[in-house]
Amino acid sequence: MFRKVKKRHSSSSSQSSEISTKSKSVDSSLGGLSRSSTVASLDTDSTKSSGNSTLDTCAEFKVKYLGSIEKLPFEMCKSLLEPPDLISYIDTAQQEGKLPFVAADQEMVLAVSKYGIRVASSDQCEVLHRHPLYLVVRMLCYEDGLGAGRNLLALKTTNPEQQDCSIWVYQCSNSEQAQAICKVLSAAFDSVLATDAKS
Repeated sequence: MFRKVKKRHSSSSSQSSEISTKSKSVDSSLGGLSRSSTVASLDTDSTKSSGNSTLDTCAEFKVKYLGSIEKLPFEMCKSLLEPPDLISYIDTAQQEGKLPFVAADQEMVLAVSKYGIRVASSDQCEVLHRHPLYLVVRMLCYEDGLGAGRNLLALKTTNPEQQDCSIWVYQCSNSEQAQAICKVLSAAFDSVLATDAKS
């Protein structure tokens, strides 16, 4: 259904108007450990429409829920603009016990469409999280750098009044899946912006 993206080595870099995939050295709070991770980031504030992408269907991915930090004050949100800042904040939250290092074994279905992101139970009988597209500020995927090869998907959202923000973290099965989710979300934004441009 979706073409798999080849895993990028940390020495390579690729950019587009929707997603930038870069090798970044991120200082972790884990004993001053410095790591190099491939980061695929979607910054919705700078997303521009190419006018030729459509997303009329819903793409589904099986992920595990790591945790969330909700209703961060506006001043804190402003300090989490760049991918390294967001990754470092998640690292610190894990060290302080606000987020676990490993997700629970229960798989969930993360569905991406032009309306946003929906996370449901594996049998899809219960919707656990909804993230409307217009409230998604940034999405990025990265390797957690702890040696186990876990690939995390971090989602930064705001509320309709934009008075605070929340961070949602999901664990993907591999880096290709994490980057595919970012690409599908990028296509969703592109589709909506193209529709708005026509109207």
